[in-house]
Amino acid sequence: MFVGKSIRRSASILLVCCIVPRDTTFVTSSQPAQTDIQAPASLSFVRAFSSADDVRRGHPILGRTLDIIAGPKNPETRVEVLHSPSAVTTDSNHRIFVADPGANAVHIFDFIHAKYTFLEKGGGPPIIPISLAVDGRDNLYVADRSSRTILIYDSAGKFSGYVGRLNGGESYFESPAGITIDRITGRIYVSDTLRHMVIIMDNSGRLVSKIGKRGGGDAPGEFRHPGQVAMSGGELFVIDVGNTRIQIFDTAGHFRQVISLPYADNRTGLAVDGQGNIYVSDPELNQIRVFGHDGQWLYTFDPSTIEGANFSHPLAMWVDAGDCLYVVDSQSRRIGLFQINGQNARPCQ
Repeated sequence: MFVGKSIRRSASILLVCCIVPRDTTFVTSSQPAQTDIQAPASLSFVRAFSSADDVRRGHPILGRTLDIIAGPKNPETRVEVLHSPSAVTTDSNHRIFVADPGANAVHIFDFIHAKYTFLEKGGGPPIIPISLAVDGRDNLYVADRSSRTILIYDSAGKFSGYVGRLNGGESYFESPAGITIDRITGRIYVSDTLRHMVIIMDNSGRLVSKIGKRGGGDAPGEFRHPGQVAMSGGELFVIDVGNTRIQIFDTAGHFRQVISLPYADNRTGLAVDGQGNIYVSDPELNQIRVFGHDGQWLYTFDPSTIEGANFSHPLAMWVDAGDCLYVVDSQSRRIGLFQINGQNARPCQ
C-alpha cells in the first residue's frame, strides 16, 4: 500500500508564440570569443509552449477536444492554459507533465500524438502540485502542497494512492519541496524543507532512510532548507538552499561531493544531463549555470538573449533522454525546450 514553491500570479495570462531557428546557439561566457575553437557544450532553442492550443496547432481534426482525467473541469477556469507552472518532467513516451499550482492541476502535453490532457484529483480538496517525478513504469508522482503528501497516478492518469500519508490522514512530511525517483530501484527521494533532510522511501512508500537532520549545517550531508532534487547516473543531486551549494550522494545516501553556488533560493531549479553536466537556474539574473560533474563551471546560458522569444526567469528544469532540456519560464508562464548540443545528441522535437 502506498502511504504518503509556487509563485502566485495575477489572473491575466500572457501567451507568447515565437519561432527561432533550431540551429541557433546562445551561450554567454566570461571567456573571449574564439571562432576557431568549438565550445564544449551549448544550448539551442527549439520551441516554447503554454497551452493546449500549442499542441493542437496544425491539427484541425482535433478541434477543441479536451481530455480530462481524474476529475471534472471547473467551468470558471480555463485549465488548459498554464497559470503558474512550477515543475516539469517527462515519461518514457516523451509526454510532458507540468505542475501548475495556479490551476490546481497537472498539464500533460503530448506533441508526438498532438494531444493535451490534464490531471486533477477529484473527490476532495483541490491539489496544489509543486514538484513531479515519473518512475520506471510511467507512474506519475506529484508533490502536493495542500495535503503535504505525494500523490500517485498510473500511466493512464488514474489516481492510485499516496506516499507519506499516515493513518488518520496525517502526512509524514512537513513541507515536501522536491521529488525524484531512481527508475531502476524505484526508490523515492523527497526533500523536506522544514525538516532539513531528504527522505528515502521504497516503491511501496515505506521509509528506507533519511539524509541530513533537523537544523542542518554546512558539513557534508547536512542541510539548511533543501530544495530541488535530481537523480542521474546512480547519484542523487540536492540543492542545499541555505548553504548555497549542491550536495551529491550515492543512491544509498552516502555523501560524495559538494559544488558551491554563487546564489540559491527556494526557486532555484536543478537538472542533470546524460553526460553528468549539472544545470542550475537563477530566476533573478535570468541565467542557467552549467557545471561539469566535477563542479567546474562550464558556461552560463542567458535565455533572454534569444531574439524574439522573450524568455526569462527560468525556474524548474528537466532533461529528457539526456539531451533535451525543458525549462519553466515563470514570467511568461510557459515551458521552453532547448537542445543540449554535443556529440551524438538526439534531436529534440
